[in-house]
Amino acid sequence: MIKLFILLSVLLFSGCVKEVQPWEKEQLSSDLMKPDGGNALYKQFQEHIYFSKEGSKGGVGVAGGGCGCN
Repeated sequence: MIKLFILLSVLLFSGCVKEVQPWEKEQLSSDLMKPDGGNALYKQFQEHIYFSKEGSKGGVGVAGGGCGCN
């Protein structure tokens, strides 16, 4: 039983060791890897949801919110 547990542990945890190589970082940082996938319509939709919840309009990336406090 212990041998089976050790074998399964080695098989399951051995796949989590890969490091990102320097030449792979360019592909991972591209617009397609971002949550919106480089889709401008998706980004506009997400901003609409954010500002609807926040109660403010405009000022993307600017500090402050819809409450009037800075």
